Amino acid sequence: MVKIHDICSRVQNGFRARLGRIAVPETKLNLSVSRVLYNQGFVSSVTRGTHLGPDESYTPTTNLNVAERRLWLSLKYYQDQPVLRAMRCISKPSRKINCNANQLRILASGQPWGIVKGIIPGEIMIISTSRGILEIQDAVKLGLGGTILARAN
Repeated sequence: MVKIHDICSRVQNGFRARLGRIAVPETKLNLSVSRVLYNQGFVSSVTRGTHLGPDESYTPTTNLNVAERRLWLSLKYYQDQPVLRAMRCISKPSRKINCNANQLRILASGQPWGIVKGIIPGEIMIISTSRGILEIQDAVKLGLGGTILARAN
C-alpha cells in the first residue's frame, strides 16, 4: 500500500504553519489526493514543479528528473483561518479498512460503520476504488466500494 500518511501530514502541517504553498512528492497517489482536495475546495491550485518551486513552463517528468519533481499545492484560507482543519489517515499498512458500496453509503449518510465514524457536514472521505481515488460521495454515486484512505474537514 502506498503511504497516504505522508501527504496527510504535509498538508495538515502546512495549514498549521500558515504556509501559502507546500510541496509534496509527485506520485500518482499524491496527484489523485490533491485533485480530490482541489475539487472539494480545500486547496486553491495544484501545479507541478521541482524542489525549488513551481514550473514556469511545462516540463515532462522523465527518469532523469523524477527524484526532484514535486506537486505544489496552494493552500486556501478564509478570514485568516485555514479552510482545512484536520486531515487524518484511516487505513494504515497494518490495518486496511475496506468497504463495499452499501457500507460506504452508510458512512456517507453520517452513520458509523465498524470502527469508522460517519462523515459530518463539511467533511470528506478519500476512497481508493477500482476507478481511482475518489471522494466518498462520488464513489456512492458510482456504486463502488474500496479502501478508505483518509478523511478531511
